[in-house]
Amino acid sequence: MPMSFNLNVIEEFRANDGRVGGPFEGGDLLLLTTTGAHSGRPHTVPLGYVRSEGLLLVIASAAGAPEHPQWYRNLLAHPVVRVELGTETFDAIAVPAEGPRRGRLFAAVVRRAPGYGDYQAHTERELPVVVLERPEAPPGHPRDVRSLADKLLEAHSWLRAQLRHVRAEAQAHSPGRPAGLGLQLRQHCLAFCEGLTHHHTGEDSAIFPALARSHPELAGVLERLGEQHRAIGRIKEELLALLAGIEVTDPDQLRSELDRMSAELEAHLAHEEAELLPALAGIPFPPVRPDPGAGR
Repeated sequence: MPMSFNLNVIEEFRANDGRVGGPFEGGDLLLLTTTGAHSGRPHTVPLGYVRSEGLLLVIASAAGAPEHPQWYRNLLAHPVVRVELGTETFDAIAVPAEGPRRGRLFAAVVRRAPGYGDYQAHTERELPVVVLERPEAPPGHPRDVRSLADKLLEAHSWLRAQLRHVRAEAQAHSPGRPAGLGLQLRQHCLAFCEGLTHHHTGEDSAIFPALARSHPELAGVLERLGEQHRAIGRIKEELLALLAGIEVTDPDQLRSELDRMSAELEAHLAHEEAELLPALAGIPFPPVRPDPGAGR
């Protein structure tokens, strides 16, 4: 779609709780925000969606064009996406279906929206069917985030849950069997690695320096936690190297690296919680902004 048309649809969608007119009136439409594969900038597009088997699906049809749309190439590089659906906004992990699962889901899509069958007939490429997975809140996830301690536990719960998920998939993985597990495993593992990088970068650049100023007695603890970040980062880079060739990677090597990551990360998270939660419990989240009129 032309960029100006997309922008008009996006603005109308956001102004009217997900309802738009014109060619999309009455249709099932969502907004998908991906991270640019090369630019790293957010990229939002309006897309039709279909629900099947309890899944939220979008099709990288590009109206039957010979090349995949840019948003699809983006999510292969950065699987964590933002979805706006009606009045809801949530993060999801974008996982293209493969093999028999892709065929089954695409057939269901065509039954509900036959136009996708026409698009497929006009291109030699197989139109990707992308599942937008909305992760459930894991056990231990704080129900109400009121302090920075709660926010830390929320991030840790997500990392633990994602790593358990990836390890469970890796236990079943072997190259080419079952069909499609390679890409599914890759997307979940990339999402975990991105989440880990984001969390540790935030701690290293903001939380740890602030704690060092307000709690100088934690200087030694913060230094050790930073060293652990760097050690875990090295394991993450080795995982990413394995994921680059997921279809030929030795499954035992992948499982071994994931086991090593799990042991290192769990020890780090437990250490961080024991040392930092008491100090973080007194810091409100979201931060309380000073009243500009106070003291006048």
